[in-house]
Amino acid sequence: MFSGRKNVIGSFISVYRKSQYTYCIDLAIYLSVMFLIREIYFEQHNFITNGLFWSLSTLVVAITFIRFRHVSLAKLGLFKPESFKKLLFVTVFIFAFTILSIIIFQLFKQELGFQLAPDLSNEQAESKFGKLSNNWSLFFMIIPFIWLQSALEEILDRGFLINWIEQALFNTWFSTFIAVILQAFIFGFRHSYDLSERSITVGLIGLAMGIAYVVFNRNLWPLIIAHCALNTMSMIERI
Repeated sequence: MFSGRKNVIGSFISVYRKSQYTYCIDLAIYLSVMFLIREIYFEQHNFITNGLFWSLSTLVVAITFIRFRHVSLAKLGLFKPESFKKLLFVTVFIFAFTILSIIIFQLFKQELGFQLAPDLSNEQAESKFGKLSNNWSLFFMIIPFIWLQSALEEILDRGFLINWIEQALFNTWFSTFIAVILQAFIFGFRHSYDLSERSITVGLIGLAMGIAYVVFNRNLWPLIIAHCALNTMSMIERI
C-alpha cells in the first residue's frame, strides 16, 4: 500500500517538474511570500534587520524551488567569471549604464512635466539607518549588511525571477523580454508600493540590471558588485 502511494507521489512530482505550467504556481507562491512577508515588521529591530529577514525568507522559498527542480545556482548566474578583467569591464559598464538610465529618466521627467510623488528616501534615511550625517563609524557598521542585501536582491530578482518567468512563458526570446520587464516592475513597486519617482528610479535600476544579466551571459557577479557600488554611493551621499 505504501509503495503504491510512493509511486503515485513520485509520478506527481515527476509530472510537476516537467510541466512548464507549474512554474506559474511556483511564481504565485514565491511572489505571495515576497510581498506578504513584508507585512511582518519587528518594531524592536531596525529597518536593515527587517529587510534582511524579508529577503532571507524569500530566499528560502526560492532555494526550495531551485532544489526541487534540480537547478544549480551556477545556472542562475553564480558561476566563476571567465576573467577578472572582463568582470571589471562588465561591472563598470553596468554601473555606468544604470546611472545613465537614471539621468535620462530625470531629464525626460522634467521635459514632459511628469507629476510624480517625490522620492522621500533621503528624508526617511534617518528612521531606517540612523543618523548617518558625519557618522562614518555607523556607515562602516551597516555597509556590509547593505552589500548583503544588494547581493540577495540580484540573486532573487535577476537570477531567480527572470529564469522562472521565462520557464513559465515557455522560454522563448519573447518570454525573456517579458521577464526582464516584469522583474523590473516588481523590483520598483516593491520598494515603494506606488507609482512615484522612487519606484520608477528603482524600476529603472532593475531594468538596467535585467538587460545586463541577459546580455552578459547571465553572470550575477558583475551585477552584484555594481549593485553594491550603487548602494554604497547612495549611503555615502547621506554622510
